[in-house]
Amino acid sequence: MGIENLDRLFHPKSVALIGASPRPERIGNAILKNLLSNNFGGTIIPINPRHEKILELPTYGSIADMPDEVDLVVAATPIQQAPDIVRHCGEKAVGGVVVIAGGGKETGNEGKKIESDILQSVKEFGIRVIGPNCLGVINTQSKLNASFSNQSPIAGKMAFISQSGGINTAILDLSKREHIGFSYFVSLGSMIDVNFGDMIDYIGGDPAVSSIVMYVENLTRFRSFMSAARAVSRVKPIIAFKAGRTKAGAAAAMSHTGAMAGEDAVYDAAFKRAGIIRVKTFEELFDCAELAAKQPQIKGSGLAILTNSGGPGVMAADALSDYGATPVTFLPETLHDLDAVLPAYWSRANPVDILGDATEALFSETVRICSNAKEVNGILVILAPDAVNDPTKIAKALVEVIKQQRFPVFTVWLGGDSVEEGRIIFNQAGIPTFDSPERAIRAYMDLYHYARNIEALQQIPPRLPQHLSFRRKESETLINEHLRAENYRLSEIEAKTLLELYGIPVNRTLHANTGPEAIHAAKIIGFPVAMKVSAKDISHKSDAGGVRLNLITANEVSKIFDEMTTTIKQQYPFADINGVTIQQMLPPATFELIVGAKKDPDFGPVLLFGLGGILTEVLQDTAIGLPPLNRLLARNIIESTKAYRLLKGFRHIQPANVLRLEEILIRLAQLVIDFPQIAELDINPLLVKDNDFIAVDARILLHPSNLESPHHLVISPYPADQERTIFLEAVGDILVRPIRPEDAPLMISFFDLLSRQTIYNRFFTPLRKLPHYMLTRFTQIDYDREIALVAIWNDGQTEKMLGVARIIDDKNTKEAEFAVLVGDPWHGQGIGAALLTQCLTIAKSRHIRRVWGSVLATNTQMLCFGKKLGFKIDRSKDTREFLLSFDLEALPMTSLN
Repeated sequence: MGIENLDRLFHPKSVALIGASPRPERIGNAILKNLLSNNFGGTIIPINPRHEKILELPTYGSIADMPDEVDLVVAATPIQQAPDIVRHCGEKAVGGVVVIAGGGKETGNEGKKIESDILQSVKEFGIRVIGPNCLGVINTQSKLNASFSNQSPIAGKMAFISQSGGINTAILDLSKREHIGFSYFVSLGSMIDVNFGDMIDYIGGDPAVSSIVMYVENLTRFRSFMSAARAVSRVKPIIAFKAGRTKAGAAAAMSHTGAMAGEDAVYDAAFKRAGIIRVKTFEELFDCAELAAKQPQIKGSGLAILTNSGGPGVMAADALSDYGATPVTFLPETLHDLDAVLPAYWSRANPVDILGDATEALFSETVRICSNAKEVNGILVILAPDAVNDPTKIAKALVEVIKQQRFPVFTVWLGGDSVEEGRIIFNQAGIPTFDSPERAIRAYMDLYHYARNIEALQQIPPRLPQHLSFRRKESETLINEHLRAENYRLSEIEAKTLLELYGIPVNRTLHANTGPEAIHAAKIIGFPVAMKVSAKDISHKSDAGGVRLNLITANEVSKIFDEMTTTIKQQYPFADINGVTIQQMLPPATFELIVGAKKDPDFGPVLLFGLGGILTEVLQDTAIGLPPLNRLLARNIIESTKAYRLLKGFRHIQPANVLRLEEILIRLAQLVIDFPQIAELDINPLLVKDNDFIAVDARILLHPSNLESPHHLVISPYPADQERTIFLEAVGDILVRPIRPEDAPLMISFFDLLSRQTIYNRFFTPLRKLPHYMLTRFTQIDYDREIALVAIWNDGQTEKMLGVARIIDDKNTKEAEFAVLVGDPWHGQGIGAALLTQCLTIAKSRHIRRVWGSVLATNTQMLCFGKKLGFKIDRSKDTREFLLSFDLEALPMTSLN
C-alpha cells in the first residue's frame, strides 16, 4: 500500500478517542488531556458508552454514533477490541486508526489472529493503522498530540520515528533539556500496517521536516523501505539507530561469505546504499540528531578547533584522527588575521589555543576570523573553566556570532556546575553543545560521512567499455536440473561452469573418480596440476587436507589420489566423497581475493568482496554491497577494503586491472539478480595474477525460491524487459529503453541540442545547462517509482539521445505526472508519441489510473501532441497553463512482452 490517508491521520480535522476516560490513571484520560492541552484546532470526539460527557466534551457511545467524516481514531482499548474497531472505522471511511494496546503477535497465536483480522480490514477498506503496542502520534504543525506521553515536544523541523514507546519518551525528555524541536513524533509499535518506509515516504516531501531520526528494531516491506530512503536521503538526512547488532546465524553459515556477511553487516551495507546515517548507540543517536536539528548541513571536513586550553584541543584532534581526518590547515591569510588578534605565543596552528585568560571578546573575534576563512567548513569551540574566565559571559557573547554563520558551529563547555548555565544559553539559542570533544567530533563526522556518501551515490558512473552478455538460458537449465533433483549443492565443476556462463574467468577443471582417471585428466590439462577432493559435505577442503598442489608426474597424481581419498574417508566417514578434481596448477599469484554472495532473508542477495585465501576469516578485510551494481558502485565496494591498496600497486606489486575486477563484480551481481535460487556463492580464492583474475575454487548452494526475479531484490534492477526497437520512417530504427545512470553524458549532449524555447516549455524556466543535481535526478532513477524511457539512435559507432519521456508516481499511487521532451531536430517525427505511449502502457500495468501534466499555454506543439494522443485538455486556474490528463483505465492493455 502507498501512503494514502496518512494526510488525514497526521493532519486531521477531527479525532475520535475510543476508550476516553475521566479517570486520571487511565491511558484514555492521558490521551484526551494531551489532545485538549495542545490547542488542537479540530474536533475532539470522546467515545465511551458509560459517559455522556468527559472533561466537558460531549461523548458518544460507539463508532456508529460518532459523526461522519472522522479523520483519525485513537483506540485506547484492550487489544481484543481492535479488529472490530478497525473494521467499523473502515466502514465509516475513517482515514486512520492508532491502536495503543499491546498484545499482538508477540503473545502467540491469539495475538497473531488479532493482527490478521486487523490487516484484513486494512486491505478491504484502505484504512491506515499505526500500532498496535505504541505510544501514539504527535504532529506539532497540526498541534496534534494523540499520545499518552507525559509532555508535548517543542515545535521544530526534526521528525522522530520509533518502534519503542520508551525510546520516544526518553528522547522527548532529553530534547526538552537540549531545546530540540520536532515536527513529527511517532511511535510505530508493532508496525502491523504503517511502517518506516511509509513514514519516510510521507514526511520526506514535507518542507516542515529537515531531518528524520529513527529508532529501529526491525523492518518490514524491505523493498519499499529502501526505495523511500534512497529517494529522501538525497535531500534530507536520515539517522537510524538499529538495535540488535548481532551476527545472528553466522556461526552456522556454510561458506566464507555467509560467515562474514552477518545480519549487522548487511544492515550497514543496506543503510549506506540507502544514504542513511547509521549510529551504534543511543547517545550517538541523540548527539547526531541534535547537530542535524540545529545546524546547516555539513559541506566539508575543514574543521577549525578553538580552545582556551591545549589539552581538550588535542583530544578533539585525536578524535578526528580516529575517523581518518585532521583539523583543517589554515591558509596564510587566515594565520595573518589570527596573528593580529591573538597573543604572540598562541599555537599558530589548528587547534587554535587562544590561552586560558581569553576574554569573551577574543573568543568572538576568533570565531569571526575562522568563519570568514574559505578553507573552513565548521568550527568547534571548546571552553575549559578556570579562575579568570566566565563561561556564562563567553556563551552569551558567542550566541550572536554563531547564529550568523553559514556552516556548523558547535560547542563543548567542559565541566560541571560552573559551565551549566553556558550550556543552557546555547541550548535555548539552538546551538549544539556537548560535554566532551569526542562526542562533538563523533556527531560532526557522522554528518560529514553522510554528506560524502550522498555525494558518492550521486556521482555519474562510467560505462563499461563493452556490452556485457550472459548465457542465461544455459544457466537456467543447469540450475533447474539441480532443483528438480533436489540436489542443492553444485559440484566445483558445475559451479565453475555456471560462473563461466556469466563471463567470470575460471581455471580449467576436470573430474576423476579413480586414480587412472586422475592421471588421464592431468595429462589433458598438462603438468603441473592441483588435486582437490570433490565432496559436497566438505566446504573448506584445505582444512580437511583435501588440497594438494604442484603435482608434476603421473605417479605422484596416482599416489596422492589414493592417500587423499583414504584419509578423508577415515576422517569424514559420513561425507559424500565423489572423487577429485584436477586443475591447472597456476603460477604463484600476486595475492588472493574472495568474491561471494549470499541470500539474506530480509535484504535478498548480498555481495561480498575482500582479501581471500585460507586467512579470509582471520584478516576480515571484506566489504559488502547490494545488487544491482554499476561501475561506480562496484568500485565503492572495492575501495572499502585494504585489498584496494594492493590492487592499486604497492612496493613490488604492480597495479591490477581494477576495471576488469569491477566487471567481475557486475557479472556476479547479474547472476544473483537473475537467479533467486542461489542461496550462497563463494569464489575463494580469486587469484590476482599480472593483469587478470581467475577463479580457482567455487562453491554454490541453491535453494528453491517462491519469488521470481527481480522480486527477490530490495533495489529494483534495470528493467531490460521494457526495451523495444521501433522503426520510424523519418529516423529509422531507434531503441526505446529505460534510462540508465550511465546515460548522463548522452543527456548532456541531448540538452545542448534543445532550443531555448523547448527548454522553457519543458522546465518552465530558462536553463543554460543542466545542473548536476538535475542531471543525476533525471538519470539515477528508482525503477519502482519512476518510468523514464529514452529514444536512442545508434549507427554502430556513436549513440544519440533523441528524446525522453517519464511518468513519476505521486504520493497518491493511483495518479502520476508525465513529461515528454524531444530534441528540436526530431520534432514531429513520432518519437514523443512512441515514448509516451510505451510509458502509459507500463503505467497501466502498475495500476496507475490517471496521468497528468501541466503545459504552458504558449506550447501549442505540446497541446496538439496531447490532443492527438487522446489527452483531456483543461485550462488550469493559472491561465498561463493547461492541464493535460489521461484516464488509463480506458487504455487497452498492451503486452510489453
